[in-house]
Amino acid sequence: MDAQRALLDELMGTARNLTEEEKKGYRELRWDDKEVCAFYMVRFCPHDLFVNTRSDLGLCPRVHDPKLKESFEKSSRHDAYVPKFEAELAKFCEKLVMDLDRRVRRGRERLAQEVEPAPPAPLSAEKSEQLSVLEEKIKSLLEQVESLGEAGKVDEAEALMRKVEALNAEKTVLTQQPQNDKVLMLAQEKKMALCEVCGSFLVANDAAERTQSHVTGKQHIGYGMVRDFISEFKEAKEKAREEEKLAREKEAEERRKQKEKEYESRRSRSDSGDRDKFRDRDKDSDRYRDRERSREWSGRGSRDGEREWRYKNGRDGGRDRHHNRSRSRSPGRHSHRRSSRSPVRRY
Repeated sequence: MDAQRALLDELMGTARNLTEEEKKGYRELRWDDKEVCAFYMVRFCPHDLFVNTRSDLGLCPRVHDPKLKESFEKSSRHDAYVPKFEAELAKFCEKLVMDLDRRVRRGRERLAQEVEPAPPAPLSAEKSEQLSVLEEKIKSLLEQVESLGEAGKVDEAEALMRKVEALNAEKTVLTQQPQNDKVLMLAQEKKMALCEVCGSFLVANDAAERTQSHVTGKQHIGYGMVRDFISEFKEAKEKAREEEKLAREKEAEERRKQKEKEYESRRSRSDSGDRDKFRDRDKDSDRYRDRERSREWSGRGSRDGEREWRYKNGRDGGRDRHHNRSRSRSPGRHSHRRSSRSPVRRY
């Protein structure tokens, strides 16, 4: 029915059953409308996986349209919407698997219940006596069968063997213990196995055909798809997280290298500026010392020249003062010298 409806929608459009008045206010659905199933757009819709099984989810409340899916795949916004739709599908599938895993755990606990077989009850005295009589009869008949066989009386030996078989059957009935119905049911369940994929109970060591029929069934395949998608989604998410982490680390490393490069560049310029500053300062100091030395020599040279000129022209005040002082002292010294040489004349 759904296939026929989809075929009619493809041939005649989704508005084929609307009246002219209804068509006026009708708007064609687009793949990004809320009425469209995002699960169907991106991967699969879980409602389609378990039709007519014990896990049937019923009809999907949203629209499944192959044309809209094709439009979505060709859209320029496809890559931007895929992560969002896949995240929604993964959330839905994880809820399904959580419910299924709870059923699996309950089934596993049910199978894990160990039913200890009850020890056989002792036979009553009456049954023990009957059992002894039967064993004696069986032993006696077997001896007779052996004798008849040696004598070549095959027919008689076979007749006795039939009596032995009947006595053995009677012995088995006499020794057999009645079993509890619950014990029989649990013992039968112990022969069951549990499918870990879909949670179905299977007969242990069942025929290969029945096992293959289960593996190819809708429920097993559906839950297998759901589990595979969850694993794939988690791996892709983890891979994207690792790639994002590596990208952040790479970006941080590039920023660190850039900062180191800028720091080295600033340091190099600073060192160069300091060297230039010290060089200029040294040059200024050298020029200052040269000027001071030049002034010193210039002043010293002018003073020496002036002194020499004054000395030559007799204008050296210092020289005159020295000459006058020598003259002021010389008479006394000369008179004393003359008095020592000759006596002073008296007038």
